[in-house]
Parts: sequence; C-alpha cells; structure tokens
Amino acid sequence: MSLILDKQNNKQPAKKSSPVRTVVEFVVLLAVIMFGTYFIVNNVVSKDIVSGTSMQPTLEDGDRLYSLRHRGVKRNDIVVIHAPDREGELYIKRVIGMPGDTVESKNDVLYVNGKKQAQPYLKSSFMKTEIASWAQQQNVDPSSIKFTGDFNIATLPSTKRKTVPAGHYFVMGDNRLVSHDGRDFGFISKSKVQSVVAWRYWPLNEMKFY
Repeated sequence: MSLILDKQNNKQPAKKSSPVRTVVEFVVLLAVIMFGTYFIVNNVVSKDIVSGTSMQPTLEDGDRLYSLRHRGVKRNDIVVIHAPDREGELYIKRVIGMPGDTVESKNDVLYVNGKKQAQPYLKSSFMKTEIASWAQQQNVDPSSIKFTGDFNIATLPSTKRKTVPAGHYFVMGDNRLVSHDGRDFGFISKSKVQSVVAWRYWPLNEMKFY
C-alpha cells in the first residue's frame, strides 16, 4: 500500500529589487568591468596605433594592433618599445639581434652570428620603389644606394660591441632607408620592451596574427 502525501505549495512571490539596490548593483558591476579593463590594458595587453612609415611594408601608418605585455621576446618579433632617446614616446621595431648575437649587414644581406638571414618581411618590389624614391630625393644614382646600409654592431658608433649584451636586444625597422632604430640609438634593454605585437585588427582586410 502506497502512501501519497499531498503537499501544499508554500512558494512565496519573488520580491522585487528596490531601485536603490538596482542602482548599487549596476555601479558595482560597472566598477568591476572598469577595473578589469584597466587591469588587462595595463598588465596584459596593449592597444596600439602605428604612426609613421618605419615598419613598411609590414605595417602601415594608422594600422591598429594588440600586443602582449608579458610575451617572451624572440628573434624577428615586432615589439613596442619605450623610446630610449625620446622620453614618453613609443617606437615599434623588429627584433634582429638577441643577447649574445653578432649582427652585420653587407651588400643588403643580413648576417646574425655569421649566418645569412632570410628576411621575408622585406618585399623586393617595395625596396626597389623606396630606393628609387630616395635616389630621386637625394639626386643620386639608385644603383649606389643599398636598402640596408652596411654596418656591424662591433663598429657602429651607437653600439660598439661585438655581441648584443645580456638582457638587451638589437632592433630595426623594416623600412631600413627611413627607420630610426638601433643603428642610431643602440641596444634596447629588456625593461624598455613594453609589449610584443600579436594581432593587427585594422584595417579589416589586412587582419593578421603574429
């Protein structure tokens, strides 16, 4: 014999939140979102806008990027650095030399530790156009111009070291004819690296992960 219990419905109507409580909850939520955004932007990612032409043809003036603040730096990474010679400004450059590396360019060929380096980010058509434009501006023969002028970090006035020091990097812009970079201001300490570029999100048709 089964015993069936008929229980009454004791549920009470849900209480409506008071206007004051709703406002407080909204303010708290907004504060959490703002703090979270501030924390992420200042400690995890950086939202950057390219200014200038020193990273052409890889990046154009006005490109918008996200970069990671605590990502490990590798050779050929594109990095956002605190300008060592212009307080409060940021530069965007490519890491060419890692700690302990030798770096040299000769006849438009880049050598790191004595080995020829592939530079797929340098487009031959772009280099020819830039050389022709530069030659016209300087009123010289284009054949006399190298896209990357010969140098060796052992003899550059800005570096004068055979190898990149520990805790430092040697950086250059991809547009070697116009870039203000390590050839001018020397090595960059690790502490000067703000972030490593991870994603170009604008323009949409040029979106790319790095």
